[in-house]
Amino acid sequence: MSWTGFKKSFNRAGTTLLQKTGQIERTIDREFTDEEAKFKTFEKECQALQKDSKSYWDAMRAMTAAQTRIADTLETFYGAADRASEGAMAGHAYKRSVDDLDGGFGRELDGPYRTTISEPLGKMCAYFPVVNEHINKRNKKLLDYDSARSKMRKLIDKPSEDPTKLPKSQQEHDEAKEVFDMLNDQLVAELPQLMDLRVPYFDPSFEAMIRMQSKFAEEGYEKLSGVQRYFADTIRDDYAAGQLDAQVEGVLNEMRELSICGAN
Repeated sequence: MSWTGFKKSFNRAGTTLLQKTGQIERTIDREFTDEEAKFKTFEKECQALQKDSKSYWDAMRAMTAAQTRIADTLETFYGAADRASEGAMAGHAYKRSVDDLDGGFGRELDGPYRTTISEPLGKMCAYFPVVNEHINKRNKKLLDYDSARSKMRKLIDKPSEDPTKLPKSQQEHDEAKEVFDMLNDQLVAELPQLMDLRVPYFDPSFEAMIRMQSKFAEEGYEKLSGVQRYFADTIRDDYAAGQLDAQVEGVLNEMRELSICGAN
């Protein structure tokens, strides 16, 4: 930091301290305060949305990968028992279906999701540091303006013996006010415009996400429905009647009777 920059920072810190103790009047702009609060909320929501959208897609990838590993294990179990059984054929059909889903996910959905959802969110979030830089600059210029106004008023209330001090202080006040007003007016005008653009900006991303979710669900239903033909027609009715639970319990009882699975 240059000496001039250090001096400005030091003076602004002093102004802030004097404002806290009530010795320098603080300018309150309700309109800017309201717009800044809306922007900060929008910034927080967008950052959360970016994080959650990544977590969602990572979870989808993890789910399809886990399905593939489950299918590999099931096919191994059935293949080691009876390759010609309906269970073995169902295990093979399930593996083929989830492999297709996993491959299709990478080919058909991963790229579009990144293009239509992840990248637009990233681009929007990339603007926040730029806007915050303008807000910080505005706040610094406000401190300069409040300080210049305070100095000018003191000279008005208690004139100096040096007749050049008041005109110089007036000029410094006017220049500080002009710079502050320019930055403040720009933010008050453009922050609402930025907020108004958020819905049309995210509309295509929201629609794309719904379409991709629907596509994944439809393809999953279509492919996994084909696996059901390897099961008996009565299985669904047996499940509804609670008979499958009884079958599972029967197998567990047989396992408990084995000496290696016994309690003793």
